[in-house]
Amino acid sequence: MFTGLSAFPLTPLRDDAFDEAAYTGLIGRLVSAGVDSITSLGSTGSYMYFDRDERRRVARSAVQNADDVPVVVGIGALRTSLVQALADDAQEAGAAGVLLAPVTYQKLSDDEVFGLFEDVAKGLSVPLVVYDNPGTTHVTFSDDLYARITELPNVASIKIPGVPSGPADASARVQAIRARIPKGVTIGVSGDSAAATGLNAGCDAWYSVIAGILPVQAQAITRAALSGDHAATIAESASLQPLWSLFAAHGSLRVTAAIAEYLGLVPADSLPRPVRGLDAPGRARVAAVVDGLRLRG
Repeated sequence: MFTGLSAFPLTPLRDDAFDEAAYTGLIGRLVSAGVDSITSLGSTGSYMYFDRDERRRVARSAVQNADDVPVVVGIGALRTSLVQALADDAQEAGAAGVLLAPVTYQKLSDDEVFGLFEDVAKGLSVPLVVYDNPGTTHVTFSDDLYARITELPNVASIKIPGVPSGPADASARVQAIRARIPKGVTIGVSGDSAAATGLNAGCDAWYSVIAGILPVQAQAITRAALSGDHAATIAESASLQPLWSLFAAHGSLRVTAAIAEYLGLVPADSLPRPVRGLDAPGRARVAAVVDGLRLRG
């Protein structure tokens, strides 16, 4: 479950309410594409903008519509007690795993981050993915912290925030992490434009934003990497460079939402306010890239 391609779908809104019909359609696309897992309520799923009842409903919908594809559910929140409650909800919904980011308002020390994972992990009956996402959580994991947390029970994978751009440096980075964590804990790369480099460098999984709406294209990159064809992996990723440029310019969430809205997969204005989608020129650029790359499947 913590290898291959994990797709992170949007959680679309319509009139400021969870659009379950649109969400079911997104999940169905992922199942049809044969992704290895689905991660509901990740950052692409805007988990921090939903209350507990909404998140319970989203988790249940993901599990109910995923057929045999395992579903991992994001449980990040500011208070440990709420994280634990969200973990219970995810497990009751039938999640095969949970994803935990140490969300902050007050800056957390390494001991506080470790304590969060320690408190949550001991109450789990499913595996946990450590979500290292400093751009949104403002928590930076050291390799020492990786080592401490991955010794806890039920910790199965780390979602790292990317790798160096050079192949040799990327491989060295992945191996440095692997040397500090227990055997059997997988390493998953994030940051879609760096995924090909990360997979070629030895990452076990790709925790992917774009796979949430364009799983076929993400599968092509992942399958090439897992087959050992490094050149094809880079070529498949390079073919999407206009998309990666949009991510760099506007952020992956807003671009992904704009693509999904343009393709009619989700309603217009699908993001949770106060987050706003791209302006008209930005949407025009997205539409041009989608049409130019024929990003329909």
